[in-house]
Amino acid sequence: MSLLSTIKSNPKLKKIAHWLIIPHGQARPRLWVRWFVNPFIHKKGKNTIIRFNTRMDLFPFNKFEIGANSIIEDFATINNGVGDVFIGNNAGIGLSNVIIGPVKLGNYVMLAQNIVISGLNHAYEDVTLPPRMQKVVTKQITIEDDVWIGANCVITAGVTIGKHAIVGAGSVVTKDIPQFSVAVGNPARVIKKYNFETKCWGKI
Repeated sequence: MSLLSTIKSNPKLKKIAHWLIIPHGQARPRLWVRWFVNPFIHKKGKNTIIRFNTRMDLFPFNKFEIGANSIIEDFATINNGVGDVFIGNNAGIGLSNVIIGPVKLGNYVMLAQNIVISGLNHAYEDVTLPPRMQKVVTKQITIEDDVWIGANCVITAGVTIGKHAIVGAGSVVTKDIPQFSVAVGNPARVIKKYNFETKCWGKI
């Protein structure tokens, strides 16, 4: 049995390992993990820029990968604590974005400012406990190639946004958005689709 399997199968060892990696009550790794572990296990593509003021809350027990020629702007937060985060090539992650896994972004995805993309929820069904104390529930978010998401949007857990879809500023996406469409509103709904026969964007 590997060391990792041994730790996972032993509750006491798992608790100690967790404390060594994450300070109690926090959602970011300890400094030694950020400096001496993450750079060797997470993948960053050629010519990719991660700004100095980006908060990279990355943990060694889940994956983080970002492709080539991408950029993460200042004051963004990337967190893979509850699920893997994959960002493709030529992606632009705007100022003050929050991305919490499990999330997969394709190539040439463009995110404007103040966007929240979170595959994380807390259970709330047990009214004898605050939601903060209940179990974490995750659902994969997938944003396919060439998608543009406007400022101040929220993308909720379990959503897929299809290739070359456009999401208007301030939208809350709670359901899948088909490829080659434009969606706006709260909750977001599709208002346009691209017609490949006429080569025009048509209203729904």
